[in-house]
Amino acid sequence: MDYRAAGVDVEAGRAFVNQIRNLVQSTHRPEVIGGFGGFSGCFALPGGFKEPVLVSGTDGVGTKLKLAFILNHHHTVGIDLVAMCVNDVLTVGAEPLFFLDYVATGKLNQAQLVQVVAGISRGCQIAGCALLGGETAEMPGFYQTGEYDLAGFCVGIVEKSQMLNGSQVQVRDVAIGLASDGVHSNGFSLVRKIVDECGYTWSDRPATLDGKTLGEIFLTPTRIYVKPVLEALKAGLEIHGMAHITGGGLPENLPRCLGENQSIQIDSNSWVIPPVFQWLAAAGSVNSTAMFNTFNMGIGFVVLVPPTQVDRAIAWFNSHDIKADAIGQVISGAGQLEGLPV
Repeated sequence: MDYRAAGVDVEAGRAFVNQIRNLVQSTHRPEVIGGFGGFSGCFALPGGFKEPVLVSGTDGVGTKLKLAFILNHHHTVGIDLVAMCVNDVLTVGAEPLFFLDYVATGKLNQAQLVQVVAGISRGCQIAGCALLGGETAEMPGFYQTGEYDLAGFCVGIVEKSQMLNGSQVQVRDVAIGLASDGVHSNGFSLVRKIVDECGYTWSDRPATLDGKTLGEIFLTPTRIYVKPVLEALKAGLEIHGMAHITGGGLPENLPRCLGENQSIQIDSNSWVIPPVFQWLAAAGSVNSTAMFNTFNMGIGFVVLVPPTQVDRAIAWFNSHDIKADAIGQVISGAGQLEGLPV
Protein backbone atom coordinates (compact mmCIF):
# COMPACT_ATOMS: atom_id res chain seq x y z
CA MET A 1 0.00 0.00 0.00
CA ASP A 2 1.02 3.61 -0.49
CA TYR A 3 -0.42 7.13 -0.12
CA ARG A 4 -2.10 7.00 -3.54
CA ALA A 5 -3.83 3.75 -2.61
CA ALA A 6 -5.13 5.54 0.50
CA GLY A 7 -6.67 8.22 -1.73
CA VAL A 8 -4.03 10.98 -1.73
CA ASP A 9 -2.22 11.71 -5.01
CA VAL A 10 0.92 13.66 -4.13
CA GLU A 11 1.97 14.01 -7.76
CA ALA A 12 -1.41 15.50 -8.67
CA GLY A 13 -0.94 17.96 -5.83
CA ARG A 14 2.41 19.07 -7.21
CA ALA A 15 0.92 19.45 -10.68
CA PHE A 16 -1.90 21.57 -9.24
CA VAL A 17 0.59 23.89 -7.52
CA ASN A 18 2.40 24.39 -10.82
CA GLN A 19 -0.90 25.16 -12.57
CA ILE A 20 -1.78 27.97 -10.17
CA ARG A 21 1.70 29.50 -10.03
CA ASN A 22 0.93 32.28 -12.55
CA LEU A 23 -2.45 33.01 -10.95
CA VAL A 24 -0.77 33.60 -7.60
CA GLN A 25 2.12 35.62 -8.96
CA SER A 26 -0.24 37.88 -10.94
CA THR A 27 -1.47 39.34 -7.63
CA HIS A 28 1.92 40.12 -6.12
CA ARG A 29 2.72 43.60 -4.87
CA PRO A 30 6.25 45.04 -4.60
CA GLU A 31 6.32 44.20 -0.89
CA VAL A 32 6.17 40.43 -1.51
CA ILE A 33 9.48 38.79 -0.58
CA GLY A 34 10.68 35.49 -1.95
CA GLY A 35 9.36 33.11 -4.53
CA PHE A 36 6.41 30.78 -4.86
CA GLY A 37 6.08 27.48 -3.04
CA GLY A 38 7.89 28.03 0.25
CA PHE A 39 6.73 27.02 3.71
CA SER A 40 5.56 30.56 4.43
CA GLY A 41 4.83 33.82 2.66
CA CYS A 42 6.86 36.91 3.46
CA PHE A 43 5.74 40.51 3.07
CA ALA A 44 7.59 43.75 3.89
CA LEU A 45 5.49 46.48 5.50
CA PRO A 46 4.92 49.47 3.21
CA GLY A 47 6.75 52.64 4.15
CA GLY A 48 5.25 55.97 5.19
CA PHE A 49 3.55 54.86 8.40
CA LYS A 50 4.37 56.42 11.79
CA GLU A 51 2.43 53.91 13.88
CA PRO A 52 1.33 51.09 11.58
CA VAL A 53 -1.38 48.76 12.89
CA LEU A 54 -1.90 45.36 11.30
CA VAL A 55 -5.54 44.34 10.92
CA SER A 56 -6.56 40.72 10.32
CA GLY A 57 -9.71 39.00 9.17
CA THR A 58 -10.85 35.49 8.28
CA ASP A 59 -14.01 34.05 6.75
CA GLY A 60 -15.42 31.48 4.36
CA VAL A 61 -18.10 31.26 1.68
CA GLY A 62 -20.63 29.14 3.56
CA THR A 63 -23.27 26.98 1.93
CA LYS A 64 -23.14 29.05 -1.26
CA LEU A 65 -20.54 26.43 -2.17
CA LYS A 66 -23.36 23.87 -2.44
CA LEU A 67 -24.72 25.83 -5.40
CA ALA A 68 -21.28 25.87 -7.03
CA PHE A 69 -21.17 22.08 -6.72
CA ILE A 70 -24.66 21.61 -8.13
CA LEU A 71 -24.02 23.84 -11.16
CA ASN A 72 -20.36 22.87 -11.59
CA HIS A 73 -19.52 26.57 -11.60
CA HIS A 74 -16.41 27.30 -9.55
CA HIS A 75 -14.72 30.44 -10.86
CA THR A 76 -16.64 33.04 -8.81
CA VAL A 77 -16.70 31.57 -5.28
CA GLY A 78 -13.04 32.54 -4.91
CA ILE A 79 -14.07 36.18 -5.38
CA ASP A 80 -16.62 35.67 -2.60
CA LEU A 81 -13.90 34.27 -0.35
CA VAL A 82 -11.66 37.30 -0.78
CA ALA A 83 -14.54 39.76 -0.54
CA MET A 84 -15.79 38.43 2.78
CA CYS A 85 -12.36 39.00 4.33
CA VAL A 86 -11.16 42.24 2.72
CA ASN A 87 -14.49 44.04 3.23
CA ASP A 88 -14.27 43.22 6.94
CA VAL A 89 -10.71 44.50 7.23
CA LEU A 90 -11.72 47.66 5.37
CA THR A 91 -14.22 48.67 8.08
CA VAL A 92 -11.48 50.09 10.32
CA GLY A 93 -9.96 51.99 7.40
CA ALA A 94 -7.28 49.40 6.65
CA GLU A 95 -5.77 48.65 3.27
CA PRO A 96 -5.65 44.88 2.63
CA LEU A 97 -2.03 43.85 2.05
CA PHE A 98 -2.07 40.11 1.54
CA PHE A 99 -4.39 37.12 1.51
CA LEU A 100 -4.00 33.41 2.14
CA ASP A 101 -6.42 30.64 1.28
CA TYR A 102 -7.13 27.17 2.63
CA VAL A 103 -8.79 24.69 0.26
CA ALA A 104 -9.83 21.27 1.53
CA THR A 105 -11.25 18.47 -0.60
CA GLY A 106 -11.75 14.72 -0.58
CA LYS A 107 -9.98 14.14 -3.88
CA LEU A 108 -8.09 16.83 -5.74
CA ASN A 109 -9.81 17.79 -8.99
CA GLN A 110 -7.27 20.00 -10.71
CA ALA A 111 -9.60 21.55 -13.29
CA GLN A 112 -12.16 22.39 -10.62
CA LEU A 113 -9.74 23.89 -8.09
CA VAL A 114 -7.81 25.87 -10.69
CA GLN A 115 -11.12 27.67 -11.34
CA VAL A 116 -11.45 28.33 -7.61
CA VAL A 117 -7.93 29.76 -7.36
CA ALA A 118 -8.54 31.84 -10.49
CA GLY A 119 -11.46 33.44 -8.63
CA ILE A 120 -9.32 34.02 -5.55
CA SER A 121 -6.66 35.63 -7.73
CA ARG A 122 -9.27 37.86 -9.38
CA GLY A 123 -10.64 38.90 -6.00
CA CYS A 124 -7.15 39.83 -4.80
CA GLN A 125 -6.59 41.90 -7.94
CA ILE A 126 -9.87 43.78 -7.37
CA ALA A 127 -8.93 44.43 -3.73
CA GLY A 128 -5.30 45.31 -4.52
CA CYS A 129 -3.83 42.70 -2.18
CA ALA A 130 -1.32 39.94 -2.83
CA LEU A 131 -2.25 36.27 -2.80
CA LEU A 132 0.71 35.41 -0.59
CA GLY A 133 0.19 31.70 -0.10
CA GLY A 134 -2.22 28.97 0.77
CA GLU A 135 -2.80 25.34 1.60
CA THR A 136 -4.55 22.62 -0.36
CA ALA A 137 -5.54 19.64 1.78
CA GLU A 138 -6.63 16.35 0.21
CA MET A 139 -8.60 14.34 2.78
CA PRO A 140 -10.20 11.17 1.37
CA GLY A 141 -13.47 10.20 3.00
CA PHE A 142 -13.91 13.57 4.70
CA TYR A 143 -15.73 15.36 1.87
CA GLN A 144 -18.22 14.12 -0.71
CA THR A 145 -16.90 13.50 -4.23
CA GLY A 146 -16.68 16.79 -6.14
CA GLU A 147 -17.00 18.94 -3.01
CA TYR A 148 -14.52 21.17 -1.22
CA ASP A 149 -14.43 23.83 1.49
CA LEU A 150 -12.77 27.23 1.49
CA ALA A 151 -11.38 29.53 4.16
CA GLY A 152 -9.60 32.83 3.68
CA PHE A 153 -7.27 34.94 5.79
CA CYS A 154 -6.42 38.60 5.17
CA VAL A 155 -4.00 41.08 6.74
CA GLY A 156 -4.28 44.83 6.21
CA ILE A 157 -2.59 47.95 7.53
CA VAL A 158 -3.76 51.32 8.84
CA GLU A 159 -2.17 54.29 10.55
CA LYS A 160 -3.10 54.07 14.23
CA SER A 161 -4.27 57.68 14.36
CA GLN A 162 -6.62 57.05 11.41
CA MET A 163 -8.24 53.83 12.66
CA LEU A 164 -12.03 53.87 12.84
CA ASN A 165 -13.13 52.45 16.18
CA GLY A 166 -16.51 54.06 16.90
CA SER A 167 -15.11 57.05 18.76
CA GLN A 168 -15.28 59.21 15.63
CA VAL A 169 -19.02 58.64 15.12
CA GLN A 170 -21.25 61.54 16.10
CA VAL A 171 -24.98 61.85 16.63
CA ARG A 172 -26.51 63.21 13.40
CA ASP A 173 -23.92 61.44 11.22
CA VAL A 174 -25.63 60.06 8.12
CA ALA A 175 -25.51 56.42 7.01
CA ILE A 176 -24.70 56.09 3.31
CA GLY A 177 -25.70 52.67 1.99
CA LEU A 178 -23.60 51.24 -0.83
CA ALA A 179 -25.45 48.87 -3.11
CA SER A 180 -24.79 45.15 -2.98
CA ASP A 181 -24.55 42.89 -6.01
CA GLY A 182 -27.34 40.68 -4.72
CA VAL A 183 -27.35 38.15 -1.91
CA HIS A 184 -23.51 38.06 -1.69
CA SER A 185 -22.45 35.12 0.55
CA ASN A 186 -24.93 35.04 3.41
CA GLY A 187 -28.32 33.44 3.91
CA PHE A 188 -27.79 30.55 1.52
CA SER A 189 -29.25 27.95 3.84
CA LEU A 190 -32.54 29.82 3.49
CA VAL A 191 -32.03 30.45 -0.24
CA ARG A 192 -31.49 26.73 -0.88
CA LYS A 193 -34.47 25.80 1.29
CA ILE A 194 -36.75 28.11 -0.70
CA VAL A 195 -35.56 26.81 -4.06
CA ASP A 196 -35.52 23.14 -3.05
CA GLU A 197 -38.79 23.02 -1.13
CA CYS A 198 -40.98 25.47 -3.03
CA GLY A 199 -40.97 23.76 -6.40
CA TYR A 200 -38.14 25.63 -8.16
CA THR A 201 -34.95 24.56 -9.89
CA TRP A 202 -31.72 26.48 -10.34
CA SER A 203 -32.39 26.68 -14.09
CA ASP A 204 -35.74 28.46 -13.63
CA ARG A 205 -35.95 32.00 -15.02
CA PRO A 206 -38.45 34.06 -12.99
CA ALA A 207 -39.81 36.95 -15.05
CA THR A 208 -39.00 39.45 -12.28
CA LEU A 209 -35.28 38.59 -12.42
CA ASP A 210 -34.48 39.88 -15.92
CA GLY A 211 -34.73 36.44 -17.47
CA LYS A 212 -31.61 35.11 -15.72
CA THR A 213 -31.60 31.67 -14.17
CA LEU A 214 -31.76 31.36 -10.40
CA GLY A 215 -28.31 29.78 -10.54
CA GLU A 216 -26.86 32.79 -12.33
CA ILE A 217 -28.53 35.21 -9.94
CA PHE A 218 -27.42 33.50 -6.75
CA LEU A 219 -23.84 32.77 -7.87
CA THR A 220 -23.21 36.48 -8.49
CA PRO A 221 -20.08 37.15 -6.39
CA THR A 222 -19.84 39.45 -3.40
CA ARG A 223 -18.93 43.02 -4.29
CA ILE A 224 -15.51 44.21 -3.12
CA TYR A 225 -15.65 47.80 -1.82
CA VAL A 226 -11.97 48.26 -0.99
CA LYS A 227 -10.62 50.53 -3.72
CA PRO A 228 -13.52 53.01 -3.98
CA VAL A 229 -13.62 53.44 -0.18
CA LEU A 230 -9.86 53.79 0.29
CA GLU A 231 -9.66 56.22 -2.61
CA ALA A 232 -12.49 58.24 -1.04
CA LEU A 233 -10.51 58.48 2.20
CA LYS A 234 -7.38 59.56 0.32
CA ALA A 235 -9.45 62.17 -1.54
CA GLY A 236 -10.46 63.71 1.79
CA LEU A 237 -13.98 62.34 2.21
CA GLU A 238 -14.67 62.43 5.95
CA ILE A 239 -15.82 58.97 7.02
CA HIS A 240 -16.52 58.33 10.71
CA GLY A 241 -17.51 54.67 10.59
CA MET A 242 -18.02 51.70 8.29
CA ALA A 243 -19.93 48.43 8.37
CA HIS A 244 -19.85 45.37 6.11
CA ILE A 245 -23.38 44.00 5.86
CA THR A 246 -22.99 40.24 6.11
CA GLY A 247 -24.77 37.53 8.15
CA GLY A 248 -27.48 39.06 10.30
CA GLY A 249 -28.08 41.86 7.80
CA LEU A 250 -28.35 45.52 8.73
CA PRO A 251 -29.73 44.91 12.26
CA GLU A 252 -26.69 42.92 13.37
CA ASN A 253 -23.89 44.60 11.45
CA LEU A 254 -24.63 48.31 11.22
CA PRO A 255 -24.64 48.97 15.01
CA ARG A 256 -21.17 47.41 15.27
CA CYS A 257 -19.52 50.61 13.98
CA LEU A 258 -21.21 52.92 16.48
CA GLY A 259 -19.79 54.59 19.57
CA GLU A 260 -21.23 54.35 23.08
CA ASN A 261 -24.84 55.44 23.67
CA GLN A 262 -25.62 55.59 19.97
CA SER A 263 -28.18 53.95 17.70
CA ILE A 264 -29.15 54.38 14.06
CA GLN A 265 -32.56 55.36 12.74
CA ILE A 266 -33.05 53.74 9.32
CA ASP A 267 -35.52 54.71 6.63
CA SER A 268 -36.20 51.43 4.80
CA ASN A 269 -37.95 53.37 2.01
CA SER A 270 -34.80 55.33 1.16
CA TRP A 271 -33.44 52.73 -1.24
CA VAL A 272 -34.98 50.33 -3.72
CA ILE A 273 -34.84 46.73 -2.52
CA PRO A 274 -33.56 44.66 -5.48
CA PRO A 275 -35.91 42.17 -7.17
CA VAL A 276 -33.96 39.11 -5.95
CA PHE A 277 -34.96 39.86 -2.35
CA GLN A 278 -38.55 40.55 -3.33
CA TRP A 279 -38.59 37.19 -5.13
CA LEU A 280 -37.17 35.36 -2.09
CA ALA A 281 -39.74 36.94 0.23
CA ALA A 282 -42.65 36.02 -2.06
CA ALA A 283 -41.43 32.55 -3.05
CA GLY A 284 -40.68 31.47 0.49
CA SER A 285 -43.37 33.50 2.31
CA VAL A 286 -40.59 35.12 4.36
CA ASN A 287 -41.71 38.06 6.50
CA SER A 288 -39.90 41.42 6.50
CA THR A 289 -38.25 40.90 9.88
CA ALA A 290 -36.73 37.58 8.80
CA MET A 291 -35.61 39.05 5.47
CA PHE A 292 -33.78 41.97 7.08
CA ASN A 293 -32.23 39.69 9.73
CA THR A 294 -30.93 37.25 7.11
CA PHE A 295 -30.00 39.18 3.95
CA ASN A 296 -28.30 42.48 3.09
CA MET A 297 -31.48 43.61 1.28
CA GLY A 298 -29.48 45.52 -1.33
CA ILE A 299 -27.03 47.29 1.01
CA GLY A 300 -23.64 45.59 1.06
CA PHE A 301 -21.59 48.22 2.88
CA VAL A 302 -22.33 51.37 4.87
CA VAL A 303 -20.21 54.45 5.57
CA LEU A 304 -21.10 57.04 8.20
CA VAL A 305 -20.36 60.64 7.26
CA PRO A 306 -21.13 64.09 8.71
CA PRO A 307 -24.25 65.79 7.30
CA THR A 308 -22.03 68.21 5.37
CA GLN A 309 -20.41 65.30 3.48
CA VAL A 310 -23.57 63.50 2.35
CA ASP A 311 -23.85 64.93 -1.17
CA ARG A 312 -20.12 64.51 -1.76
CA ALA A 313 -20.18 60.89 -0.57
CA ILE A 314 -23.15 59.94 -2.74
CA ALA A 315 -21.62 61.63 -5.78
CA TRP A 316 -18.27 59.92 -5.15
CA PHE A 317 -19.61 56.39 -5.00
CA ASN A 318 -22.06 56.93 -7.85
CA SER A 319 -19.13 58.08 -9.98
CA HIS A 320 -17.37 54.81 -9.10
CA ASP A 321 -20.32 52.72 -10.35
CA ILE A 322 -21.69 52.04 -6.87
CA LYS A 323 -25.27 53.14 -6.25
CA ALA A 324 -25.31 55.07 -2.98
CA ASP A 325 -28.22 56.37 -0.88
CA ALA A 326 -28.60 58.16 2.43
CA ILE A 327 -30.44 55.48 4.40
CA GLY A 328 -30.45 56.73 7.99
CA GLN A 329 -28.93 58.84 10.74
CA VAL A 330 -27.09 58.26 14.01
CA ILE A 331 -29.19 59.06 17.08
CA SER A 332 -28.77 58.71 20.82
CA GLY A 333 -29.53 55.19 21.98
CA ALA A 334 -28.27 51.84 23.18
CA GLY A 335 -26.68 50.36 20.08
CA GLN A 336 -29.82 49.47 18.19
CA LEU A 337 -31.08 49.73 14.63
CA GLU A 338 -34.49 51.40 14.54
CA GLY A 339 -37.03 51.98 11.81
CA LEU A 340 -36.98 48.65 9.94
CA PRO A 341 -40.34 47.13 8.94
CA VAL A 342 -41.77 44.47 11.23
